[in-house]
Amino acid sequence: MKSPLRKRLPRELKSEFGKYLVAFAMMAITIAFVSGFLVADGSMIRAYNDSFQKYNIEDGYFRTKKKLTTTQKEDIEKSDVKIYENFYIEQKLTNGSTVRFFKNRKDVDKVCLMKGRMPEKSGEIAVDRMYAENNSLEIGDRVKSGKKAFRITGLVALSDYSALFQNNNDTMFDSVKFGVAIVTNKDFEALNQVKLQYNYAWVYDKKPETEKKEKKMAEDLMEDMTGIVTLESFVPQFQNQSICFTGDDMGSDRAMMVMLLYIVMAILAFVFGITISNTIRKEAGVIGTLRASGYTRRELIIHYMSLPVVITLIGALVGNILGYTLLKQVCAGMYYGSYSLPTYVTIWNAEAFWMTTVVPVIIMLTINSGILYYKLRLSPLKFIRRDLSSRKQKRAVHLSTKLGIFRRFRLRVIFQNISNYMVLFVGILFANLLLFFGLLLPSVLDHYQEEIQGNMLAKYQYILEVPTEAMSGSKLESLLALMQYSNGTETENKTAEKFSAYTLNTIPGQAKSEEVMLYGVEPDSRYIKADLGKGVYVSAAYADKYQVEPGDKITLKEKYERKRYTFKVDGIYNYSGAVSVFMSRDKLNRTFDLGNDYYAGYFSNTKIRDIDEKYIGTVIDLEALTKVSRQLDVSMGNMMGLVNGFAVMIYMIVIYLLSKIIIEKNAQSISMTKILGYTNGEISRLYIMSTMLVVIIELLISLPIEKAVMNVIFRAMMMSSMTGWITLWIDPKIYVEMFLVGFITYVAVALLEYRKIKKVPMDEALKNVE
Repeated sequence: MKSPLRKRLPRELKSEFGKYLVAFAMMAITIAFVSGFLVADGSMIRAYNDSFQKYNIEDGYFRTKKKLTTTQKEDIEKSDVKIYENFYIEQKLTNGSTVRFFKNRKDVDKVCLMKGRMPEKSGEIAVDRMYAENNSLEIGDRVKSGKKAFRITGLVALSDYSALFQNNNDTMFDSVKFGVAIVTNKDFEALNQVKLQYNYAWVYDKKPETEKKEKKMAEDLMEDMTGIVTLESFVPQFQNQSICFTGDDMGSDRAMMVMLLYIVMAILAFVFGITISNTIRKEAGVIGTLRASGYTRRELIIHYMSLPVVITLIGALVGNILGYTLLKQVCAGMYYGSYSLPTYVTIWNAEAFWMTTVVPVIIMLTINSGILYYKLRLSPLKFIRRDLSSRKQKRAVHLSTKLGIFRRFRLRVIFQNISNYMVLFVGILFANLLLFFGLLLPSVLDHYQEEIQGNMLAKYQYILEVPTEAMSGSKLESLLALMQYSNGTETENKTAEKFSAYTLNTIPGQAKSEEVMLYGVEPDSRYIKADLGKGVYVSAAYADKYQVEPGDKITLKEKYERKRYTFKVDGIYNYSGAVSVFMSRDKLNRTFDLGNDYYAGYFSNTKIRDIDEKYIGTVIDLEALTKVSRQLDVSMGNMMGLVNGFAVMIYMIVIYLLSKIIIEKNAQSISMTKILGYTNGEISRLYIMSTMLVVIIELLISLPIEKAVMNVIFRAMMMSSMTGWITLWIDPKIYVEMFLVGFITYVAVALLEYRKIKKVPMDEALKNVE
């Protein structure tokens, strides 16, 4: 015979429809977002991984000063590689950005056409999709470089530029001020050929099976090449940030999203647990009668768990449907907003379904079964008597009559609902953390840009590039090249000041190894105001990232060698633009055996115009230093609004559900106060104001906790995701905004709860009277 308890479930669902609907909505929205993210993430990663074979992505590239001869190319290919021309020319557009022009690549690093068509005749161009979006360019628009105008015919993704790094050593790619494009062969030859870069891609005849073998093959190939041709640059695939940065970053947010889902599910499970506890209190007599009639505790646990589990299961199924349809596109858009990825195909992700359906149900089962087992452990007689206390009844906390009836009543309400308010506090903590992150990042990036502008070493840093002829080749060629370099790098600019430089790498550990620029500065430098004695100064970014204090010792290493250098830190220099080290020019030149007269560049407050461009490797100015913050703002700006909205949703739902439970729990008391002549407004002051006081206190308590947690999260995020450093800075107004959002959210909920109080009937006080 089927259990008649099942007939109570539809009636309970109908009577508590609003509560279950809100919980269902929160579950469905959360699961939809996480499911959509996991599906998009898995599909994107598959598309990225498949692109290596589909588009024949290079195993590395090298650049030479002159075009390879047929003999040189044949000699290099004897090292079991195939060489392809991948020449490019960089030119500025009239919109202030720089574009790297390529011919259409049909053999290696193939192009994925996202929209429109490839250029077919003179004056046509296909530009990178993300660069076009960031610069508000569409098909049919015109872009101009010098006197030449191009009409955009297509939006593309270049398989070897999924992250738009202009230079491989850059801290962050820049999809706003830098882009890549395809033009016809005729238009490519009409560009400024002086800027032509002889870039070659190589593909191994037999792919390496492991990363260790790949590194060994690259080292062997470089040694073979140096005997054949003079290299300007040599970058194997595993070191190419334009290719690998995307793969390293994709999937890194997966654990965070799954944890978000599980925390929300745990909060909802506890809310359901409190709801069930309230139901058990109301139905204590019925439960006692059922137990006395032969119903087991297990049968009652299953009955009371049925609705929460069914709601969770339906929410998970609806959420997954939304995730695979609507939210998948939103989450994929986040990736497309950061990276120049090729088109992808949605792939069924069994793991995502398991994480977003099975695990939430298990969380709901585990938490609610534990609460129910604890609540139903009493004897049938205790339930019949409505004595639900397992311990001797404690005396109520004494409250002075001086407090007044309303204050004492509110305090009683608070004491009776401590468990509810504890769950509310957890919900506020979690919602506040999300809101904090959403409000914090834009503020941090704005402050970073202001800070960079205020403490730049100089308005311009010119890093010179020594010609390859001076580093290799015959003695006569080297001598002539050095003489030309020496003469060609002198300047008449009165604001220019020489400095020497050297690059080392940090020791990998908590953060991955990164390149550090060591500056050798003149003793009486007008730009670097520091007492550079026997030790060194580190930049503020270096000190903050690696938690270095004056008196500490730092150890750096050569990038491709085991040789290490240790320096004592004399002080911290107020420079946030890069992870850098400063020492005297003599000390740097002597330490690395560079020669007494060696210099690597100039500090200058005005542009240097009398040095040949071929001797200038890099120019570091405000635009270059703020590249990181600019790109992060583009990549994550839209996401922050979504995070803020999600945080407010959690606020509203958790506060609404718990406030509703408190009012339902006290329905009999509310009814009695109505009989005694209290108005709805006065009753609201008793119950709604009580919860408001708790919300205000919990909001205030949560702020310092959020700050401590954010310090840990932000540091971990910065350490793991990027080279360079952005200092955490919290604008005081963020705390005010967080408090106001929480408070206003509760006010909105309070208006709904006021309606609930108005609906409590007077005859409620006559029910269940002992």
